[in-house]
Amino acid sequence: MTPTVPTVLVLDADPPPRLGRLTGRARIVRTDAAHLAERLPGADVLLVWDFTSHAVRQAWPGEGSRPRWVHTASAGVDHLMCPELAASDTVVTNARGIFDQPIAEYVAALVLAAAKDLPRTLELQRERVWRHRETRRVAGTRACVVGSGPIGRAIVRTLKALGVTTALVGRVPRIGVHGPDDLDRLISRADWVIAAAPLTEQTYRMFDAHRFGVMQPSAFFVNVGRGDLVDEEALARALARRWIAGAALDVFTTEPLPGDSPLWGLPGLVVSPHMSGDTVGWRDELGAQFVELYERWTAGRSLPNVVDKTRGYVPGH
Repeated sequence: MTPTVPTVLVLDADPPPRLGRLTGRARIVRTDAAHLAERLPGADVLLVWDFTSHAVRQAWPGEGSRPRWVHTASAGVDHLMCPELAASDTVVTNARGIFDQPIAEYVAALVLAAAKDLPRTLELQRERVWRHRETRRVAGTRACVVGSGPIGRAIVRTLKALGVTTALVGRVPRIGVHGPDDLDRLISRADWVIAAAPLTEQTYRMFDAHRFGVMQPSAFFVNVGRGDLVDEEALARALARRWIAGAALDVFTTEPLPGDSPLWGLPGLVVSPHMSGDTVGWRDELGAQFVELYERWTAGRSLPNVVDKTRGYVPGH
């Protein structure tokens, strides 16, 4: 009698994951958001490949059994968490480790571009205007990085290599990490404020009118965390009133950013389409990571990257 193999349900996106290594070891079933709810009861594992979708949050409540393990091909898990999933015995894992250094490099590129006025240089080149200017020295400036997970720590390491003095803020104060009570004091002295925190009830719109008002007029704000960490209307007012010197957003409350959004035309704002962690080959890395985790799961070994479903992130940092 042929032994049964686990069923892996893939919430698909284009291009699909390469799971050829699982041939004969898993039954791969692909689904779109519309059919997810009806196919969940037959799955042992759910791979959330379409990490922009909220379909899991909508489909999980309901009748029938549910997968014993859910893996999302993203660092954030807010798009899939719901009370029923949080209360279940299902293990949730994320793609921790894939995006850390790419996002850190992207942040460093934004810091250097802002300090060296590269957007204006390119603009003047298009206008064929020769205009000498002085730019800022990056070494010796201060950064406050909010979010003490692997991405935040990679940002700190990379900025330190540029000579930037860094302060890291996390949920709980400990050696090398400041707590939330220090945030206002730290951002009031920072030249660069970088948001890289997970989205939770505590971090929702933590960067609001008060926080932008605390920052110094020369400060530059970067969000590579989650869109809802920022009150976008408050940021727009802060830029328009020159409370801060500039900002860069790679994530937004609504994605894709609508064409009629006023954020596109804000002076001093760099808009990028949620690409800070997406380097050449990133999808292959995500697929390979899932295969490695699947091999551990089928062998009965403990899984890394297990999310604390009540906190909304992987603990231990």
